[in-house]
Amino acid sequence: MSKQQEIEAAAFRKLLAHLDANKDVQNIDLMILAGFCRNCLAKWYSSAASELGEEVDYEQAREIVYGMPFSQWKEKYQKPATAEQIAAFEAKKKQ
Repeated sequence: MSKQQEIEAAAFRKLLAHLDANKDVQNIDLMILAGFCRNCLAKWYSSAASELGEEVDYEQAREIVYGMPFSQWKEKYQKPATAEQIAAFEAKKKQ
């Protein structure tokens, strides 16, 4: 592994740790502000694994990103989106 890959992997681990430490930040908020969320990271993870000849399906990738099965995370931490969040998300999609 190159030094750049080691740095990128360390940065990714820090991103996951930061998201884990901020479970109050909902995915819809991430989508509104940054255009991606934890589920996007899981899709990218699964895709990158596939490109490297490894099989990591979406649910496995979500467990890596969320640090637990998604169903468990959703039950514990996901709140229903507010009308304001939905409106902001829809407005962002139109940009």
